[in-house]
Amino acid sequence: MTKTQTHTLAAPGVDLVYDVRGPLPPAGGAPALFMIGQPMTAGGFDSLAAHFTDRTVITYDPRGLGRSVRRDGRSDHTPQQQAADLHLLIEALGAGPVDVFASSGGAVTALELVAAHPGDVGTLVAHEPPINAVLPDAAAAERARTGFHEAYQAKGAGAGMAAFIAMTSWQGEFTEDYFAQPAPDPAVFGMSSDDDGTRDDPLLSKNSWAISDYRPDADALTAAPTRIVIAVGEESAGTYTARTAIGTAALLGQDATVFPSHHGGFLGGEFGYPGKPEEFAARLREVLAAG
Repeated sequence: MTKTQTHTLAAPGVDLVYDVRGPLPPAGGAPALFMIGQPMTAGGFDSLAAHFTDRTVITYDPRGLGRSVRRDGRSDHTPQQQAADLHLLIEALGAGPVDVFASSGGAVTALELVAAHPGDVGTLVAHEPPINAVLPDAAAAERARTGFHEAYQAKGAGAGMAAFIAMTSWQGEFTEDYFAQPAPDPAVFGMSSDDDGTRDDPLLSKNSWAISDYRPDADALTAAPTRIVIAVGEESAGTYTARTAIGTAALLGQDATVFPSHHGGFLGGEFGYPGKPEEFAARLREVLAAG
């Protein structure tokens, strides 16, 4: 096993905690491989990183999440701020240009990183970025997002997460049939309906709405020297994040590249909804090598 070293970068308004697996500068000629998520923190990439022991892998906890304690007095999570943090980290490590595998909201951050700092990234694999603007039913997607937020505000995390799962598993566009559904019971998903009174969850509150409200700059992205690959899970077909992946790929003049499993296809069983991390890692290695 590659030893993991944990460090802290004192950035403006945050102590940014990151983990390095392998040497810096990297050995063997391959660039450092960043794995980033949102709101998922570094721990979500443990299973995937274990399949890249021949490369230097860097993971981090985004500002205000996990171990990265913010000091800026804010609670919102924006692609612009997170991209600025990543730019500082890449610069501080002297690691650029790096390769990036980015998941979900992290994929949105990574697109902003490439647009704002095109020299930082050699290859970006952006897996299922949740971007409403690329959907033909963007307004309905925003309405669906409001629905799980309102369920969270009214009844707490269990109700909010059940509504979130209902949204993200819905097949196709958000029609009136979707909105006519009864509120899902958290117990159906093995969750408690108890309400602990908190309303600051980064996924269920409005704190991360800037992620799904993001509008990619297609001109900046296609002009960047970065090779951008938009990825979609084979089991995600027809769902919200599969549709946003396909829409983002189309915006950039490409087809989405199919990966094994689902939205969290790189996850091990430690999170309760395992993907296929070994197969996922093999596909990621293949895609990275193609550049």
